This record gives sequence, C-alpha cells and structure tokens, in this order.
Amino acid sequence: MDLRSIVLMLSSALLALSSFFYGWKVVKKRNYLLGIEMWVVGVSATNAIGFFATGNAVSYEVAHFFDAFSRGFGMPIIAVAGLMAITHNYKPSGRVDVLLFVAATAITLVFVTTHFFDGVLAYYNVVMWTLFSLYLAYFIKRLLGIGAGFQATALLVGLVTSQAIACIYDFYKIPGDETNVVFNFYTLALCSWAYLMAAIYYAYCALERAQNRGIVVSRHVPVSN
Repeated sequence: MDLRSIVLMLSSALLALSSFFYGWKVVKKRNYLLGIEMWVVGVSATNAIGFFATGNAVSYEVAHFFDAFSRGFGMPIIAVAGLMAITHNYKPSGRVDVLLFVAATAITLVFVTTHFFDGVLAYYNVVMWTLFSLYLAYFIKRLLGIGAGFQATALLVGLVTSQAIACIYDFYKIPGDETNVVFNFYTLALCSWAYLMAAIYYAYCALERAQNRGIVVSRHVPVSN
C-alpha cells in the first residue's frame, strides 16, 4: 500500500470518527434528523476506508451512494431541518423524520442507478449545497447575535471550505490529483467534512446554551426565565 492510499484512509477515518462521535452527541439531545444524517456521513466514510484499503467495489458503491445522499439531500435538507430545531423551534414528529429519510433514499437511488439526470446532477448538487451554505450563514448571524464569536468563526471556516469542495467536486480537477499524496481532492474533501461536523455541533450547542439561559427562544422573541 502506497503513502497516498494511507493518507486517504486516515482522512476517511477522521471523517468517520468525527461523524459518528458528533452524531452520537446530537442524538443524545434527541435531535434525530441531524444526528442520524451525521451517522450517514460516517457510514460513507467507513466504506471509503474499505475502498482505499482494498479497492473493493462494494465498498465504493456504498460510499458513493451515501455520499450522493448527503450532498443532494442529507445535509441541505435533513441536516437543515435538524438545525432548525434550535433556530426556528422546529420539532417534527417521528413520522416526518422517517418520511424525510425514506424519500431522500428513494430519490438518491434514482439518481445513482439511472442516467436520466446525469446532465444536471452536478449542477443540482452545487445548488443544494449553496442553499445549505446560505442557511449556515444565517446560523452564523444568529451566533454573532448572542456573542458566540468563536463558534461563528469556526462555522464560517466550515462553510467556506465545504462550499469550495462542493463547487470543485464535479467541475475542477486539481493538478496532479491522481498522484498528490496530501493535496488531492479526496483528502481535502474528507478533512473539510470532518471539520464541518465538529463546527456544526459546537455552533448548535452555543445557540442551545443561549436559549437555555433565556437569551433567545425564537427568531424574534427574546424572553427571560
């Protein structure tokens, strides 16, 4: 196994650990939409480890499916719905949670198993991630409003890096990408997402603490305990 494969495996492992760890912490808060979506990212990263280690085709297909799920639906729709629990007091029922995952899974299956959407899928993913970034920008504004400058800055870094990855994913090839040990697309993408999982969690906690102290309860109505 060459050094590049080892770096890719370690990057995948970093994303898997970050996703499973912070997903578990979010699930403990009973935010199943956000937490389980983080686990979905972790499953994709775990299978990426298997692919980079062995070249196994099944591991690649599983990683590819869950990557497509998270890029097109999981983060832009499901994770946002989970984050809205803290920004908009949005608390859907368990049935809605299940329906969101089932619908996203079904549509992702159509995307990855047919060629009908090949011409527009790359553009769709960029648009969806851009919408996700716009929501994160709103989240950052809320953090600044409660004086959580550190968490806001950390989330901004995650926003910028993940948006850059989304924009170059299908449209730009890094020079020497097939041979670069560290500066290659997959290493940058995996590490960016690993960082984003942590940034989202700590930003969520900061806004949650502020609400628990009575600084903010909704978008517009400040109250005290």
